[in-house]
Amino acid sequence: MHLVVDNTKRRDARGWLLLIAAIAIVLDRISKLWVAAHLQLGAAITVIPHVFRITHVLNTGAAFSMFGDAASPLLVRWGLIVFSAIASAVVLVMIWRMGRDWSPASLGLALILGGALGNLYDRIWLHYVIDFLEVTIVHYHWPDFNVADSCICIGATLLMIEILWPRPTATSEAA
Repeated sequence: MHLVVDNTKRRDARGWLLLIAAIAIVLDRISKLWVAAHLQLGAAITVIPHVFRITHVLNTGAAFSMFGDAASPLLVRWGLIVFSAIASAVVLVMIWRMGRDWSPASLGLALILGGALGNLYDRIWLHYVIDFLEVTIVHYHWPDFNVADSCICIGATLLMIEILWPRPTATSEAA
């Protein structure tokens, strides 16, 4: 019987993953502060004509402004705060449990955590989320979004990649 022992010491990725989440939060805050300081509400800067603009929009609803026109905006706001806080806690636990190794899923979770906390900050302190990225492709106008939303979408895509194309697991064979 031959036993294979892996003596290579792997570095725990959790600290780096939490740093990535923190960087996502900082980039989100800086970009929103810049927009709020340099663009009046409703104003826009054209970056690529008929394709991409920097705008200043306030979103009191969920993703894509869902529930933005709800009869009870306070209920929507608190519901989104509670949901975001619970989701962030779940993602943090997942990072802590499975984030020892680098993978598309662990990186995706870090981005989701950073994005969720970035928007949660806005909902708690501002009572709305600042959206400022506006994309139009041909005749389709994508709802305005922000850096936090982008991190959440990229993170979800990385999770899907991990689900659809999982990494091969190392197996040790006894000889």
